[in-house]
Amino acid sequence: MSGHLPVQSPAVFSNRRAALADALGDRPAVIFGGGERSRNYPANVYPYRGDSHFLYLVGAPMPDAVLVVDGGRSELFVVPPDADDALWHGASASLSTVRTATGVDAVRPLSELSEVAERLEDAGTLPSADPLTRAKQCALLGRTWDPTRAPTVADLDEDDLAVADAMIGLRLSHDEAALEMIRGAVAATTAAHRAGMEITRPGLLEHDVRAAMERELLARGCEPAYGSIVTVHGEVLHNNVYQHRLGPSDLLLADLGGEHHGWASDVTRTWPVAGRYSATQRALYDIVLQAEKEACAMVKPGVRYRDVHLHASVVLARGLVDEGILRGDPEGLVERGAHALLFPHGVGHLLGLDVHDMEDLGDRAGYAQGRTRSAQFGLGYLRLDRDLEPGMVVTIEPGIYIVPAILENERIAGPFLADGTLNKEALARFADVRGIRIEDDVLCTDGEPEVLTAAIPKEAADVEAAVGAAS
Repeated sequence: MSGHLPVQSPAVFSNRRAALADALGDRPAVIFGGGERSRNYPANVYPYRGDSHFLYLVGAPMPDAVLVVDGGRSELFVVPPDADDALWHGASASLSTVRTATGVDAVRPLSELSEVAERLEDAGTLPSADPLTRAKQCALLGRTWDPTRAPTVADLDEDDLAVADAMIGLRLSHDEAALEMIRGAVAATTAAHRAGMEITRPGLLEHDVRAAMERELLARGCEPAYGSIVTVHGEVLHNNVYQHRLGPSDLLLADLGGEHHGWASDVTRTWPVAGRYSATQRALYDIVLQAEKEACAMVKPGVRYRDVHLHASVVLARGLVDEGILRGDPEGLVERGAHALLFPHGVGHLLGLDVHDMEDLGDRAGYAQGRTRSAQFGLGYLRLDRDLEPGMVVTIEPGIYIVPAILENERIAGPFLADGTLNKEALARFADVRGIRIEDDVLCTDGEPEVLTAAIPKEAADVEAAVGAAS
């Protein structure tokens, strides 16, 4: 059997599985580990990353493994090693070693899953977004899912929904073992952002900075939790090209987080390539920073996350009014959605085993029962609308972006240009700003919020002092 063993106590995973079983009652659950995928010939595979629900309950990635939780008993079905695996991959852990390390009741070859198939007819499962894993699920469970698209919550039956709701209930608030892993990801991410700031200077390419940052992740046994965004084109929200040369008047936006044994961090900082913000850059940066700090301070039990987003939006709108870019009352501007011309996304999301935690379960995970997404541009992109609870980790990431695709869109921007709400002449003064985002990972506690990523500079003077420090 290829794969790793858990790095934490087996009691962590036994307790989680017991909690899942308690939530499900007499319903069994089948959780799939996900499989490897070939790139262009069978032995050349993409990097394997285990299914997050499986990692939560087992603690280690195991390709094609299947976990069965049925009442008080957990069984793990794994792929035994091929005869020549030791030659290519080294010695594999024995089934008894895997059982001890994971705390399950039994570890059996995957071929024996058919022996328990009858009692799994009514088992709940969560169909993988990966088509190959989904095909294996269908074959093992005798089910069908549309192979042409990733499944949604609407595709789940009653038993599947029971598993989904149970996993959501477990994973929304992190236990201490989970927080330990997230802190490990944060430590690597902190080193990465500091390294990126230190190496930055005019004349480099974006990928030079990206390489310096990702090196710090790899040096700490981590890897990127998502496709790193390191760009002078911060107005492209998910920019994944790195060929632009850094100019002396550019801002560099770096959205990069590490993954530590599956657990993620997610941080954005925006710094001046030449080491000093211009007056216009500093003006907008300070607005974003104020919104970010006030939003972080709101991460407390019982606070509705949507209200965090709206408060950050009002702070941004107030600053934009002060700069003459928007006209009107800040609260009224947010109510109308005018601020979304320059802040078009939500203020953040859940963070855990996935950088957008449990987003495979859609708004069933992100939105509390009875709450639905807004149809308004900007607010409709908000990924989370729950009341915060101790143990939740969320990102807080407001920004200001000058996006031609929005400002030139008649449907979106036209009404605000026609009535004078958006002052494009004033906005033109900020031509050396493309995008600014500031993002932290914040733990909701019983008291004051804990900004897990506070060691990464974000005060303007601290950022300026960190940029180019290695040159």
